[in-house]
Amino acid sequence: MQKMKPSSFTAIDRFPEQPLASRQMLNKVPAVTLFFWIIKVLCTTVGETASDFLNVNLGFGLTGTSVVAGILLAVVLFFQFRAKRYIPGLYWLTVVLISIFGTLVTDIMTDSLGVPLELSTIGFTIALMATFGIWYASEKTLSMHSIVSTKREAFYWLAILFTFALGTASGDLMAESLGLGYLVTGLIVVAVIATVSIAWKLGLDAVLGFWIIYIMTRPLGASLGDYLTQPSRYGGLGLGATVTTAIFLGAILLIVIFLSITKLDRNTRDVTAPPKATPRRFSALLQTVAVILVLAVAGGIGYNARHTQLTATAAQPGVTITSGSDAQASASGDYTSFLLLEQDALSFVNAGNIADAAAKADDLEYTWDNAEATLKTKDSVKWDQVDQTIDSVLRQLRAVKPDAAACISALEASIAAIQG
Repeated sequence: MQKMKPSSFTAIDRFPEQPLASRQMLNKVPAVTLFFWIIKVLCTTVGETASDFLNVNLGFGLTGTSVVAGILLAVVLFFQFRAKRYIPGLYWLTVVLISIFGTLVTDIMTDSLGVPLELSTIGFTIALMATFGIWYASEKTLSMHSIVSTKREAFYWLAILFTFALGTASGDLMAESLGLGYLVTGLIVVAVIATVSIAWKLGLDAVLGFWIIYIMTRPLGASLGDYLTQPSRYGGLGLGATVTTAIFLGAILLIVIFLSITKLDRNTRDVTAPPKATPRRFSALLQTVAVILVLAVAGGIGYNARHTQLTATAAQPGVTITSGSDAQASASGDYTSFLLLEQDALSFVNAGNIADAAAKADDLEYTWDNAEATLKTKDSVKWDQVDQTIDSVLRQLRAVKPDAAACISALEASIAAIQG
């Protein structure tokens, strides 16, 4: 009787029930370590600042930026899917691009299509839950440690896209539409992340804890980006979108190079080994339902309280501008400060002083963002009209090479929209 050679008896032979793709691919994602979360937050900040840089500074606009980001993402995803193992540079480049694209998806729905952030937040939540549901029904796991087939990887990246879109929508809803600002929003997000992290340590389902924190890091990154880019006179560091994007991309590159050399983020689990005992599915399901209910109830109560407060503020008499110095009562709100800022910027541009006009753009953006919650509650149609013209003003004044004629045209159109 011929003896079998030891080398011919592999792990795949021992566990033939694994799908064929699993036999051909190593785990395609990194281990969830401290480095993972650091790079994730850096990527979310880059998603915010890079989209602003392409949209505003380079003047691509939302549509142009989305096309560029979409093409780059498709190319990188092609190579990511072709890879048979985890490659740090390729993986994190995919995350950066999907962060930018996910941010743009929400921005287009809000700014171009007029979809309320409340609706997009609910819609992306449903889309993400449906993705997880189909993923689990097909693969019986949502674990980060078993992305070993093309199907699982497709579910994984689709879920990642929806987490970025949902994080952008929910973060903007709190910071802008509800007028909490990015600092307060960031503190709320940190509190949620800390609570979930503690619960995770105490026995919360690991998959549930991971994905909640993954979603929450998106508004956290946006808050960090706002702090870094906002002018110092408004409490930020004044680095701007260009410098912030460059610094964070450099930081991501350095960490990825470090991990490529040290291999500290490699998954050491043997995906061919028999699965360890896991908590009962029913227990994980109960935890998921309970956490979703808690977040939904807490979010609903907070939203209702803040919306009631904004409605009461919006009910107070406002003013609308008829000229540079005259004002009359109006239900649309007080647009005086924005008109005066744009008129000052127009004077600077006419005088050939683009630098001072660009400084006025910082003031315009800050005061506009802070007034959004109240003005939008008073008259959403008026706010949408003016918001589009102000976006055009910011894009022209902050262009890498501003064109005086284009700046004047954008400012005059915005002034007309405010006065109209």
